[in-house]
Amino acid sequence: MAEVSCEEKRKKILIGPPRLTRFERARIIGARALQLSLGAPLLLSGIRYSNPIQIAKEELEAGVLPITIRRKISDGTHQDIPLKWLIKGC
Repeated sequence: MAEVSCEEKRKKILIGPPRLTRFERARIIGARALQLSLGAPLLLSGIRYSNPIQIAKEELEAGVLPITIRRKISDGTHQDIPLKWLIKGC
C-alpha cells in the first residue's frame, strides 16, 4: 500500500485548520504531562528533561503520541483526525 502524502492528508481534513490549534496543543501537552507525572512510561528514549511538561512537548514534536483529535461542529457532526496529520512534517 502506497504512503499517503502530506498534501493528501491535509485535503482530507474537513473541519478546522489543517494544523494543530493552540488549544489542541495545550490540551495534549497537559494530558500527557499528567500521565507522565502519574508514572506513565516515556515514549522517547534519550529525554534530557525531568519536567513532565517539557517531556510532553518533546513527545508531541517528535510525533510519537498515539492520539486522535476529534473536531466537532455545532450541528453535531465530527471528524476524527490522527495527530500525525496535524503536526508539522506530517
